[in-house]
Amino acid sequence: MTYTARVRRSGAWWAIDVPELPGVYSQARRLDRAEPMARDAIALYLDVDPATLDIRVETILPSDLRRDVDAVGRLRADADRLQAESSGALRNLTHELVGRGLSVRDAAAILGISHQRVSQLVRPESERVAGAR
Repeated sequence: MTYTARVRRSGAWWAIDVPELPGVYSQARRLDRAEPMARDAIALYLDVDPATLDIRVETILPSDLRRDVDAVGRLRADADRLQAESSGALRNLTHELVGRGLSVRDAAAILGISHQRVSQLVRPESERVAGAR
């Protein structure tokens, strides 16, 4: 079973409750300590080894902050997706330019990147992977 550690700010502390186990509470000074504190509280309550527990931390924020955190998360996911698309398109276009006879330096000037980067992009995948080691 996975236990939920609901964590919300209470003054200078993070208050922790476990809805699956009424009466199990803890607190932590920093959010990164909430999971281990909840784990210890649950283990003590159930009299089990803390390492055997699955804990999911749910941070409760005021609605305006939750909305902003969620919006930033969506923007970051969009940025990651666009970065991956951009990298693929750059690799394809680099291959196209060099494949049509442009020099590595000319392709670099057109794309606004270094000639070294063009060389990396047109290198076969097997060489890129081997070179990264």
